[in-house]
Amino acid sequence: MRSASGNGFDSSDSFAVSGAAERTARLHDIPPSITPSHGDDSHLLSRIASPADVKALAPNELAELCREIRTTLLAYGHQHGGHIGSNLGMVEATVALHRVFDSPRDRIVFDVSHQSYVHKMLTGRAAAYLDPDRFSEVTGFTNPDESKHDQFVLGHTGTSISLACGLAKTRDMEGPNSGIGNVIAVIGDGSLSSGVAFEGLNNAAEQGGNLIIVFNDNEMSIAGDFGGMYGPLARLRASGGTAQPNLFNAFGLDYRYVEAGNDVSALVAAFEEVRDIDHPVVVHIHTLKGAGYDGEETHADRQTASASPVSFDSPTGVHPTDNVNHSEPWHSDHCNLSDHEPHEGQCEASHWQNPDAAIGKPDDPRKHYGKMAMAALEPRFAAEPGLVVISPATPGSNGITHEFRERAGAHYVDTGITESHAVAYAAGIARAGGTPVVATTASFFQRAYDQFFQEMSLNRSRVTVLDFLGGLSGSDNTHSGAYDVTMFSNIPGVTMLVPTSARDYLADLAWATAPAGSADAPAGPAVIRVPGEAILAAERDATLLPVTGGQIADRPQSASLPASASSASGGISAATVRGTVSVTAQHAGARHMLDWRVNQTGSQVAIIGLGNAYPLAEQTAAALSDDYGITATVIDPRQCTSLDSDVLESLRDGHQQVITLEDGQLEGGWGEKVTAYYANHHVSDGSRNPRVLNFGAAKEFTDRVPLGELNERYGLTVEQVTEAITRCF
Repeated sequence: MRSASGNGFDSSDSFAVSGAAERTARLHDIPPSITPSHGDDSHLLSRIASPADVKALAPNELAELCREIRTTLLAYGHQHGGHIGSNLGMVEATVALHRVFDSPRDRIVFDVSHQSYVHKMLTGRAAAYLDPDRFSEVTGFTNPDESKHDQFVLGHTGTSISLACGLAKTRDMEGPNSGIGNVIAVIGDGSLSSGVAFEGLNNAAEQGGNLIIVFNDNEMSIAGDFGGMYGPLARLRASGGTAQPNLFNAFGLDYRYVEAGNDVSALVAAFEEVRDIDHPVVVHIHTLKGAGYDGEETHADRQTASASPVSFDSPTGVHPTDNVNHSEPWHSDHCNLSDHEPHEGQCEASHWQNPDAAIGKPDDPRKHYGKMAMAALEPRFAAEPGLVVISPATPGSNGITHEFRERAGAHYVDTGITESHAVAYAAGIARAGGTPVVATTASFFQRAYDQFFQEMSLNRSRVTVLDFLGGLSGSDNTHSGAYDVTMFSNIPGVTMLVPTSARDYLADLAWATAPAGSADAPAGPAVIRVPGEAILAAERDATLLPVTGGQIADRPQSASLPASASSASGGISAATVRGTVSVTAQHAGARHMLDWRVNQTGSQVAIIGLGNAYPLAEQTAAALSDDYGITATVIDPRQCTSLDSDVLESLRDGHQQVITLEDGQLEGGWGEKVTAYYANHHVSDGSRNPRVLNFGAAKEFTDRVPLGELNERYGLTVEQVTEAITRCF
């Protein structure tokens, strides 16, 4: 659902991509020799090139197709990873949808679309799941560039009903000439908790006409279900769909319940009943998330509610499980994010499965720095009752572990997939004198843009935002964090901190969350961009920081800086430039938290590396020294909210070039502000107006392009930056 790089970004539905036309052509060329794993010698799936082939199967072949799809998903998860658990639960429903409806005339919209793997298999793309050499040919979400059966590029949540309403509205206005038949929205796996889903339900009931909403109720979100609607939904399941209140009826919608959500025959019958219906209807199907996981051999040390190996011999690969209805607060089991050992039922790990090749590897930056932040906050809970960590779902992806959540108790709140609510909720906590910390992925925060402006910033709310996966990454086009600086740093009243080390990261967190009334606390909201791959790599290997070796000594803060501060060599002196912030930064004061830090003094060239681009600044400086004898000034700005005019003015003496490096969108981003500063503060002495070169990303969407390729594309390599610098001399 959330992707990322593994969603939790789960953005890890990140693959190299070829041209859309070539990709689509290849997907229909399925070698007959390919069969699913687990010893299956059937060839049903390999012969499915379109939904017409599903319709042509004999009724008694549907269960076999489901079994074959399930074994394929299990093998794919081990080799490639992805949103396997949600797709395992949707096998029968997807087969039934394509058995009954006529895609693409009948429009099927998958919410978030992380549940669309089976849909892709049945619409000509099975080879991308059967053949390891072709795993990279499809993204983990629907995409019209891949197939006419995909309606939208979707990687965020809650919008399927609204999109379906729009499709149905045009169909009803244009009549038979619209070319649109039934309109089906498939929502669930936690996405119903999103506020926009309720806006869609509200509109659907008023609009009327044919609209079928399939609600996949697997009793899970990402880390469990949260919210008042889940009690009534549980009572609906327990009563066979008859209990009241029924939230769908409350909207004025027709309602049908299917208990056997993993029975393909029952689902075919249910969908046939509502096909061509003349009014909106909700078909509530009860499914088992991760259905089929326990058909695999169980890892010896797996600690789960159903840890005994089960033979993989049921008709469709779905087995009974006791892994449901746990009593702990978030209704999930005790698997604790072991992404390589997910299992059936209420299992948080089944949201995103890492491939076997990732087992034993160190934490990625999100988990590494997320765990670090939680470890710093947790000891404060006893003395600070108002300190609350808020996660709008995807906690495990960001290092907010199962154990931490249990220990935190009321100091941790999962609001579900509700970014807008989470930010507004945090503003309310801050207004009452509490200390809220909202943590999620950069691209998900886009959904709360209005709340950042209004409830948070306009009201000067003391909210701390932990911005994960910001900057360039190899994620798919719906989960890219390349736009976070342009968003956050341009909101009035927001301070955006961009730390380049664990020490600075914790110092920033301590300062941003200083209790209300503290003398040095910030006056408003603070966004902390969680360090990414380049920073974590440099912390693990100090040779990637050739100038400082990662050893930045604390220096006294200077209250002022002369307009011209030059050393004997023509460069600026570190002693005259306000320097680093210690780990006790909460006592340093807001003024000093925004000061830039000069880590090497030099002349001719000044290189300013923002956040994840800072290691590139040191590496470029080392190349200039080694190859050209130039000792460059190297600066870590530490934040992108404001410019340190004292430092910029001091660079006029002895520096012909100022280089800005950022791993985000260049247009409207941070580096252009440095360019604008010198353009707007031009001095009569031309020798004191340095030329500014900006390096960053183009304003574009990128889809599963490896980070190294993106850096090459945008000139963010040592060779390219060095060449540009020396070409100007």
